[in-house]
Amino acid sequence: MATTNVKGKKLVIVESPTKQKTISKILGNDFIVRSSFGHVRDLPSKDIGVDIEHDFKPTYVAVDRAKRLIAELTAAAKNASQIYLATDPDREGEAIAWHLVELLKLPKDRYERIYFHEITPAAIKESFAHARKIDDNLVNAQQARRILDRIVGYKLSPLLWKKITSGLSAGRVQSVAVRLLAERAKEIADFKEQEYWTIGAQFEKPGAAPSFWARVTKWQGKNVEQTTTYKLFAEDYKVKTTVFDKPEKLAPLSELLRKGPNTVLKVEKKEVKQKPKPPFITSSMQQDAYNKLGFPSQKTMMTAQHLYEGIEIAGQTVGLITYMRTDSFNVSKLLQEQTKKFIGEKYGPAFVPAKQPVYKSKVMGAQEAHEAIHPTDVHRTPQAMKPYLTSDQYKLYELIWLRFVASQMADAVFNTVAIDIAAGSEKECVLRASGRTVKFPGYLSIYKDQDEDSSDEKEDGSALLPALTEGDELKLLDLKTKDHKTTPPPCYNEASLIKTLEKHGIGRPSTYAPTIKTILDRKYIARQPKTSKLVATDLGITVTDSLKDFFKEIMDLSYTAGVEEQLDQVAEGNQKWVSLLSAFYGNFKKELDDADKGMQRPAAKETDEKCPVCGKMMLQKRSRFGEYLVCSDPECKGKINLTSSGEKVQPEKTDEVCDKCGAPMVIRTGRRGKFLACSAYPKCKNTYSLDAEGNKVASTGPIVTDRLCEKCGKPMVLRTSKRGEFLGCSGYPKCKTIVTVTPEEIEQIKAAHAAKTAAKDGK
Repeated sequence: MATTNVKGKKLVIVESPTKQKTISKILGNDFIVRSSFGHVRDLPSKDIGVDIEHDFKPTYVAVDRAKRLIAELTAAAKNASQIYLATDPDREGEAIAWHLVELLKLPKDRYERIYFHEITPAAIKESFAHARKIDDNLVNAQQARRILDRIVGYKLSPLLWKKITSGLSAGRVQSVAVRLLAERAKEIADFKEQEYWTIGAQFEKPGAAPSFWARVTKWQGKNVEQTTTYKLFAEDYKVKTTVFDKPEKLAPLSELLRKGPNTVLKVEKKEVKQKPKPPFITSSMQQDAYNKLGFPSQKTMMTAQHLYEGIEIAGQTVGLITYMRTDSFNVSKLLQEQTKKFIGEKYGPAFVPAKQPVYKSKVMGAQEAHEAIHPTDVHRTPQAMKPYLTSDQYKLYELIWLRFVASQMADAVFNTVAIDIAAGSEKECVLRASGRTVKFPGYLSIYKDQDEDSSDEKEDGSALLPALTEGDELKLLDLKTKDHKTTPPPCYNEASLIKTLEKHGIGRPSTYAPTIKTILDRKYIARQPKTSKLVATDLGITVTDSLKDFFKEIMDLSYTAGVEEQLDQVAEGNQKWVSLLSAFYGNFKKELDDADKGMQRPAAKETDEKCPVCGKMMLQKRSRFGEYLVCSDPECKGKINLTSSGEKVQPEKTDEVCDKCGAPMVIRTGRRGKFLACSAYPKCKNTYSLDAEGNKVASTGPIVTDRLCEKCGKPMVLRTSKRGEFLGCSGYPKCKTIVTVTPEEIEQIKAAHAAKTAAKDGK
């Protein structure tokens, strides 16, 4: 942190160094801007840190990275004429500001809380006019969420270690997210496939082009299409079929169509308007970035953070977008006016709507005082910003810019026509043809939704119909029948999972990306390599099944959403945070006790696989690292790792030869990644580490040195990892002291070890 003289100047504390740099340039010499580098206090990592018996009182400790900043921030605050806490404009930011007040011991008359939704000179200077004190309600809502999550995680995780396997974790939001995927896996497995047929007819009006296709909608007085609704865990899944479940049922219909007459029964023409989508909020940005750019949610948020905090443009640091964690569609009147003028000048007056659009949020508990995600200045077009942005930054900025400008444009207008055709003199069969042409493109001239990308070309261009009137006789040109099979509910991807979480009010904008990352890291779900679809692993399904049997509230969609609504009530000052936690904990404690008594450890599965060591049958077990096979004989060390799809992990052959026994060396995969091992295992246990490029890391094995651990006094040992060699305490895992060593020190240690070994061999 810089040591610039603060005395007499105004101190502004922000969360990130990038923000610090951007805002420093905006505020000038009368201000000193410092960064807290994120959170400064949190609950302790090695203890629950919550006194459940005394109103859930939390114990906060300074996080490691903040410890070195406290003295400098305290000194800066002491010498400043006024202190402004400018953390992010959400509950998390409010809590960080409160923690700063507590840590730095700031009296109320020494600080002001300011916030802004975009990092621009106008927004930052405007924020000083609305400076206030810390909002205790927002802080209490964040505290309640943090304590609630700590209690759930701290109490459930040991239960899972005891009942399933060590190293597992559970969380209030993450466990429901895993359940969505686990239930979907079962829904897909239970889905019963149905076969059905459709028939289409190609007609022409003699002397009038073009020909066109129509689909059969009614047969013998009944609707042809049928809809079956499957009641799924998170939603209803509708599957369309037809009454033609056997191909032979199409024969009389085909005969009737060929025989005719085929007559135009009805012609409907109308003009249809299509409104643009609202500007992005966090969830819709993540969904569109995934669907259109292939960005995982974590990457989207990281890229958006850079665009928000500031980009160097022609010697000036500029925040290009508004705050990216939001669930509100609000747009400032000033920006709307600027955009209206921009659209009129660039695209023409016809593209400016008669009234400025207003979008109402449908997100449960949305914070309407916030702003939507949009460019801070609409004149900074993507093309103009491209030279200053990385490829990813440009792609995301373009997406945000186009979506916002489209949201402020006029509706698209279509001319639609639908034609009903009767076949046979008794009108036993009715067919329908429909078409759509663009009358005015409106917002679609710059932005199309995912479904429009695939359908508009056909509907706007190739599905043209000839001029027809009721009673026109048509000529049948062709018939096409096609067999179909119903498909099960689709696997989730990141976009659809976020959409479902949002729909049910589970989590908040800031939680979607970290939740997905956590359950991927925990190996409760996996990402399919080619499709990027998310699927529940066997471990995720096992944990879900165990939890949902005993923790019905925590694992329920509506309950989890209800908690979010209660947290919103705390933020608005309508509910006490302690009463929220008390109501939750009473039932949770009972469920915890019942689970401790009733939850059973999943039994190992018998398999047909024979142990490669002793030939006995193997059992399938699981750990937090995945599935594996182990010999049924407890005395045998035979073990085979399995892939996430349940296949045996086959060792990779190499040209290396074991320097201890002469057997070929193979590459195996362990919990820490790939390593080189002797193929004669377990007779020979020689192994070598592999670096990030897959090269063998030469090692003589751990070397005990004369150096003693500074913490416990035990000898330090020279060890090798993927990152190189280091000194670690021989008392590991009780003592985890690690010391880095220079290449010269490593050579000295190895030389001393070689000398001792030679002397010993000589004797």
